[in-house]
Amino acid sequence: MDNVDLSVLGTIAEWTKAGHRVVMGTIVRTWGSAPRPIGSVVAVREDGHIAGSVSGGCIEDDLIDKIRHGALGLASPGRIKYGISAEEANRFGLPCGGTLELVLEPIGEHSHVGELLAALRRGDRVRRTLDLQSGAVTLEGSASADRLVVNETHLVTYHGPQWRLLIIGAGQMSAYLATMARTLDYEVWVCDPREEYALDWNTTDTKLVRTMPDDAVLALQPDAHTAIIALTHDPKLDDLALMEALKSDAFYIGAIGSRANQEKRRARLLEFDLTAAQLDRLHGPVGLKNGARTPPEIAVSILAEMTAERYGYRIPDPVPLSRGERVEEGCAA
Repeated sequence: MDNVDLSVLGTIAEWTKAGHRVVMGTIVRTWGSAPRPIGSVVAVREDGHIAGSVSGGCIEDDLIDKIRHGALGLASPGRIKYGISAEEANRFGLPCGGTLELVLEPIGEHSHVGELLAALRRGDRVRRTLDLQSGAVTLEGSASADRLVVNETHLVTYHGPQWRLLIIGAGQMSAYLATMARTLDYEVWVCDPREEYALDWNTTDTKLVRTMPDDAVLALQPDAHTAIIALTHDPKLDDLALMEALKSDAFYIGAIGSRANQEKRRARLLEFDLTAAQLDRLHGPVGLKNGARTPPEIAVSILAEMTAERYGYRIPDPVPLSRGERVEEGCAA
């Protein structure tokens, strides 16, 4: 569940506290292309107010219409499909042939939304199991970032930070990267053993680690939901982290530095029991090549490349525009 959907839970809690009846819809299956991923949620109040999104708007409009006219009348969770035919796909704003299925859940005290919110605000990971017959909900702690599971009797969803980011270095660029990554639902760890940097680190909702970078990587036990970025410009620190990161299951590993410095880094790392195949996993220079120069721009380029890697896309290096083709500052393209 990303931060957009987390805000939906907060809205649900406010609505139910005020005495409103609420139905929450969760995407449980998609076929073909779909506007939002599995696990995304939307909430609709009995008077048609809505929070969240599962499409470009047309599905939400249909849900509002159904709920306003009492057509759902849910006493227990139910399912609904959209976009089964090409005609429906066009009507509901889905690409031709796209289909999605929602579980619609009437919210009440048995839904434990308040307890779930409290756990998420502590930074916990939670497994939520919905009984599709009775509507009963159970909450359990979860150490993993597993995927949604649905069958004839239960819907199991996982909430809380689903992705982790370890940043080596507590400098200015790291602060921008950490702040932006939190909005993308990353649990952020920052490692810097240097006192002059660590003492000034004050970025909220992040965890500062003062150990050596290789120890920090090993302690984190990187899995396929972990990204590791080395940003100190100090080979003594960055290389220590990369030596362990490149042997791990981390889905993205990057290091700042020019192409020339990356070649020198590769030569150094080859001397430390790393294979050429492992080194080929390193994104260096780190980030999408988009001309970024300032720390916040570089942070955006890093997260853009990480996002592409998460979803299985490899973006080729762009071709710079000639000076005459560039859009003048202040002019619309």
